[in-house]
Amino acid sequence: MNPNDMPLRTLALTLLACFVMAGCTVGPDFVPPKSATPDVLERTHNAQAESKPVQAEFDPDWWTLFDDPVLNALQKRLADANLDVAAASARLRQSRAEQRVAGAAGLPTLGAAASYNRERGSENGVLSLLGVTPASSQPQSASGSAPLGVSGMPGSKGSPAYDLYQAGFDASWELDIWGRVRRGVEAAGALSDASYEDRNAILLSARAELARDYIDLRDTQSLLDIARQNLDIARDAVRLTKIRVHEGVTTDLDVANASAQMETIESLIPTLESRRDTTMNAIGVLLGEQPGALRDMLADARDVPALPKQVPVGFPSELARRRPDIRKAEAQLHAATASIGMAKADFYPRISLNGSAGFQSLQLSSLADWASGQFVVGPSITFPIFEGGRLKGTLQLREAQQEEAAIVFKRTVLEAWREVDDALLVYDAEQRRRERLASVVSLNQRALAVAEQRYKAGALDYLDVLNVQKQLLEAQSNLERSKATAAENLITLCKSLGGGWETTYEGRYAGR
Repeated sequence: MNPNDMPLRTLALTLLACFVMAGCTVGPDFVPPKSATPDVLERTHNAQAESKPVQAEFDPDWWTLFDDPVLNALQKRLADANLDVAAASARLRQSRAEQRVAGAAGLPTLGAAASYNRERGSENGVLSLLGVTPASSQPQSASGSAPLGVSGMPGSKGSPAYDLYQAGFDASWELDIWGRVRRGVEAAGALSDASYEDRNAILLSARAELARDYIDLRDTQSLLDIARQNLDIARDAVRLTKIRVHEGVTTDLDVANASAQMETIESLIPTLESRRDTTMNAIGVLLGEQPGALRDMLADARDVPALPKQVPVGFPSELARRRPDIRKAEAQLHAATASIGMAKADFYPRISLNGSAGFQSLQLSSLADWASGQFVVGPSITFPIFEGGRLKGTLQLREAQQEEAAIVFKRTVLEAWREVDDALLVYDAEQRRRERLASVVSLNQRALAVAEQRYKAGALDYLDVLNVQKQLLEAQSNLERSKATAAENLITLCKSLGGGWETTYEGRYAGR
């Protein structure tokens, strides 16, 4: 056997042993947590209202249940225009870049370098150990071919300056024997997933907020229309009382009461108008528009969208996989679990393969010659001996963080079930309340007609007419507000079911 082959054989055996050991990964493996899935959709069987939630395939584009073309157009623009969603998308791209950085730690690094230096050795430094004295002189020149440290001219002192040219490559590869890098990649990937779910949650919230603002706008426009209709009635009442005063049938007290009622109703209009315009601005901000930019699109009054006959709510087993907050909490727990493996791997030695190859010459013309070549190759190993408790403290920190992440996951799931159950409950209850309010409005309209007839006949004081009119205005406002509340409760229900983020964005930004 050629003795010169021994170092290469030793290196090959070392590499083989390292690759065999590279399958070892310390730390706990992540197991997706399992939680009980209660039948939170059980209330769908007991719903009494006209619009009923049913266990059928859930439509991610839930806002189309309102069958409102303007709302559909606004929602179509939201994913691309909303600034909060854009910021979350940027954070997602950052997290995926960090995942790529973490993965690079497991690959070899290779770099190239070249340098030129003008150097002179110290006569009192290392050269003195080589036997070079300030008084030594030889006939050789200092052009670069002379030995290092030789004086260039007779009588000169110290070492002459010389040129040094170098060029080559450096390589290093830390063998991931204990899985520290792999756990780091795993943690970074989980954090990227959490960022993805965070972006989805922000988009879902923005969709719900846009729908609520739109319902609030239509509600305000309807209330404004009701106020104006009642204002016309109040003006007719003022005109009627003035005629009756002129005829001597009644007194100025009725005129004053009727005028006060008219002014009270008219005072509602500026507040409703400002609420209408500020709601338009709120919708504009959600779409990244300047104030007033959507006025032409939204100025025409429309009724609050009617509720659908049926609301598909999916199935209980799908909820945990559809809600972004649950998926985010699971990804964060995954990242915390992988971080424990990284902390444990720091207790073990690190082995790296290092090497460099290049050329070095005192003359540029001979730099590329084979005789100018040089190389260094070999493994290195580092052992943690004393870290002052840093490694143990880091491990305890990561374990406590995983425990917290597990608790957060459990709480997130529990909160999700509560939100769905509450949403189903209030959606049904508000519809039943609205049915009673519609009866109240009908009765008050009839009462007002009778009161006005009796007042004209002189059988009733005008104060009684005013009271009936006030009750009618209040009942009409309550009914309109209940319509909007029921629509908002449907939005809350759809948001709690976790849909609205699936059909946009990913093809363009995330490549998922």
